[in-house]
Amino acid sequence: MIGIIGAMKEEVDSILALMLDKEQTVYYGVKFYEGTINGKSCIVSKSGVGKVNAARSTQIMIDKFNPACIINIGSAGALEPSLEIGDIVISDRCIQHDVDITAFGHEKGYIAGIRYLQADTGLVEKCRKAIEMSVEGKYKTYIGIVASGDQFISSQEVKEQIYKDFDAWCVEMEGAAIAYVCHLCEVPFVVIRSISDKSTKGNAIEFREFLKLSSDRCAHFVDVFTKQ
Repeated sequence: MIGIIGAMKEEVDSILALMLDKEQTVYYGVKFYEGTINGKSCIVSKSGVGKVNAARSTQIMIDKFNPACIINIGSAGALEPSLEIGDIVISDRCIQHDVDITAFGHEKGYIAGIRYLQADTGLVEKCRKAIEMSVEGKYKTYIGIVASGDQFISSQEVKEQIYKDFDAWCVEMEGAAIAYVCHLCEVPFVVIRSISDKSTKGNAIEFREFLKLSSDRCAHFVDVFTKQ
C-alpha cells in the first residue's frame, strides 16, 4: 500500500479524483481515504497545515494502515535562486529549519540525535522518473534538501538565512515532520514539492494563484507514479 499525505484540501482533492473504490475512515479527527489508483492500493490523508498536524497524520497512517512507503506531496516556496514557479523538488534529505538548540552546542536543525532526514534513495529515483514523465519537459525537476518549519516565509531576510544555514532548495511546513516520524518507524519516505512562490514579499498572492496548478501537477505525478 502506498501512503500519500497532503496538507491542504486542494492538494488532496486532486488525488482523490483519481481514486476508485474510495472508503473514508476517520481516526482522531483525521480523514483517511483508502482505495486504488491505477490498480495500486493507496491510502490518502489530508493532514492539515503545520508540523504537528503532519506528524499526527503520519503516525496514525502508519499505525492503522501499515503503508509500504509514504509520499508527501504539496507546494513550497523557492529558496534556491535557480528555481522557477512550476519546478519540482524531490527531497534527498529533509530538515526542520525552526529547531534551534544551538545554546547546547548543536547545529541548527539538530534534535534527538539527528539533523538531516534521509529519504529512501530507491523511492526518490522512482519518483524522479515519474515526475519527468508527467511534466514532459515543461518544468524542471531537482533533487535537494527540503526545509520545514511552522512559518509561512514571506521575508527575503528569513529566506536567505534558511538557505544559508541548510543549503535547502525549498521551504514549506510539513515535510520534515513526516520524514521524522517515518524515520522513527522505519518507513521509506519521500517529500515532493511543486514550487508555488518565491518565498518573498507578495508571495501569499503567488501561493493562492498557483495552488490549484501545483495541486494538479502533484496529482498528475501520482497518476504516472502508480502506473509504473
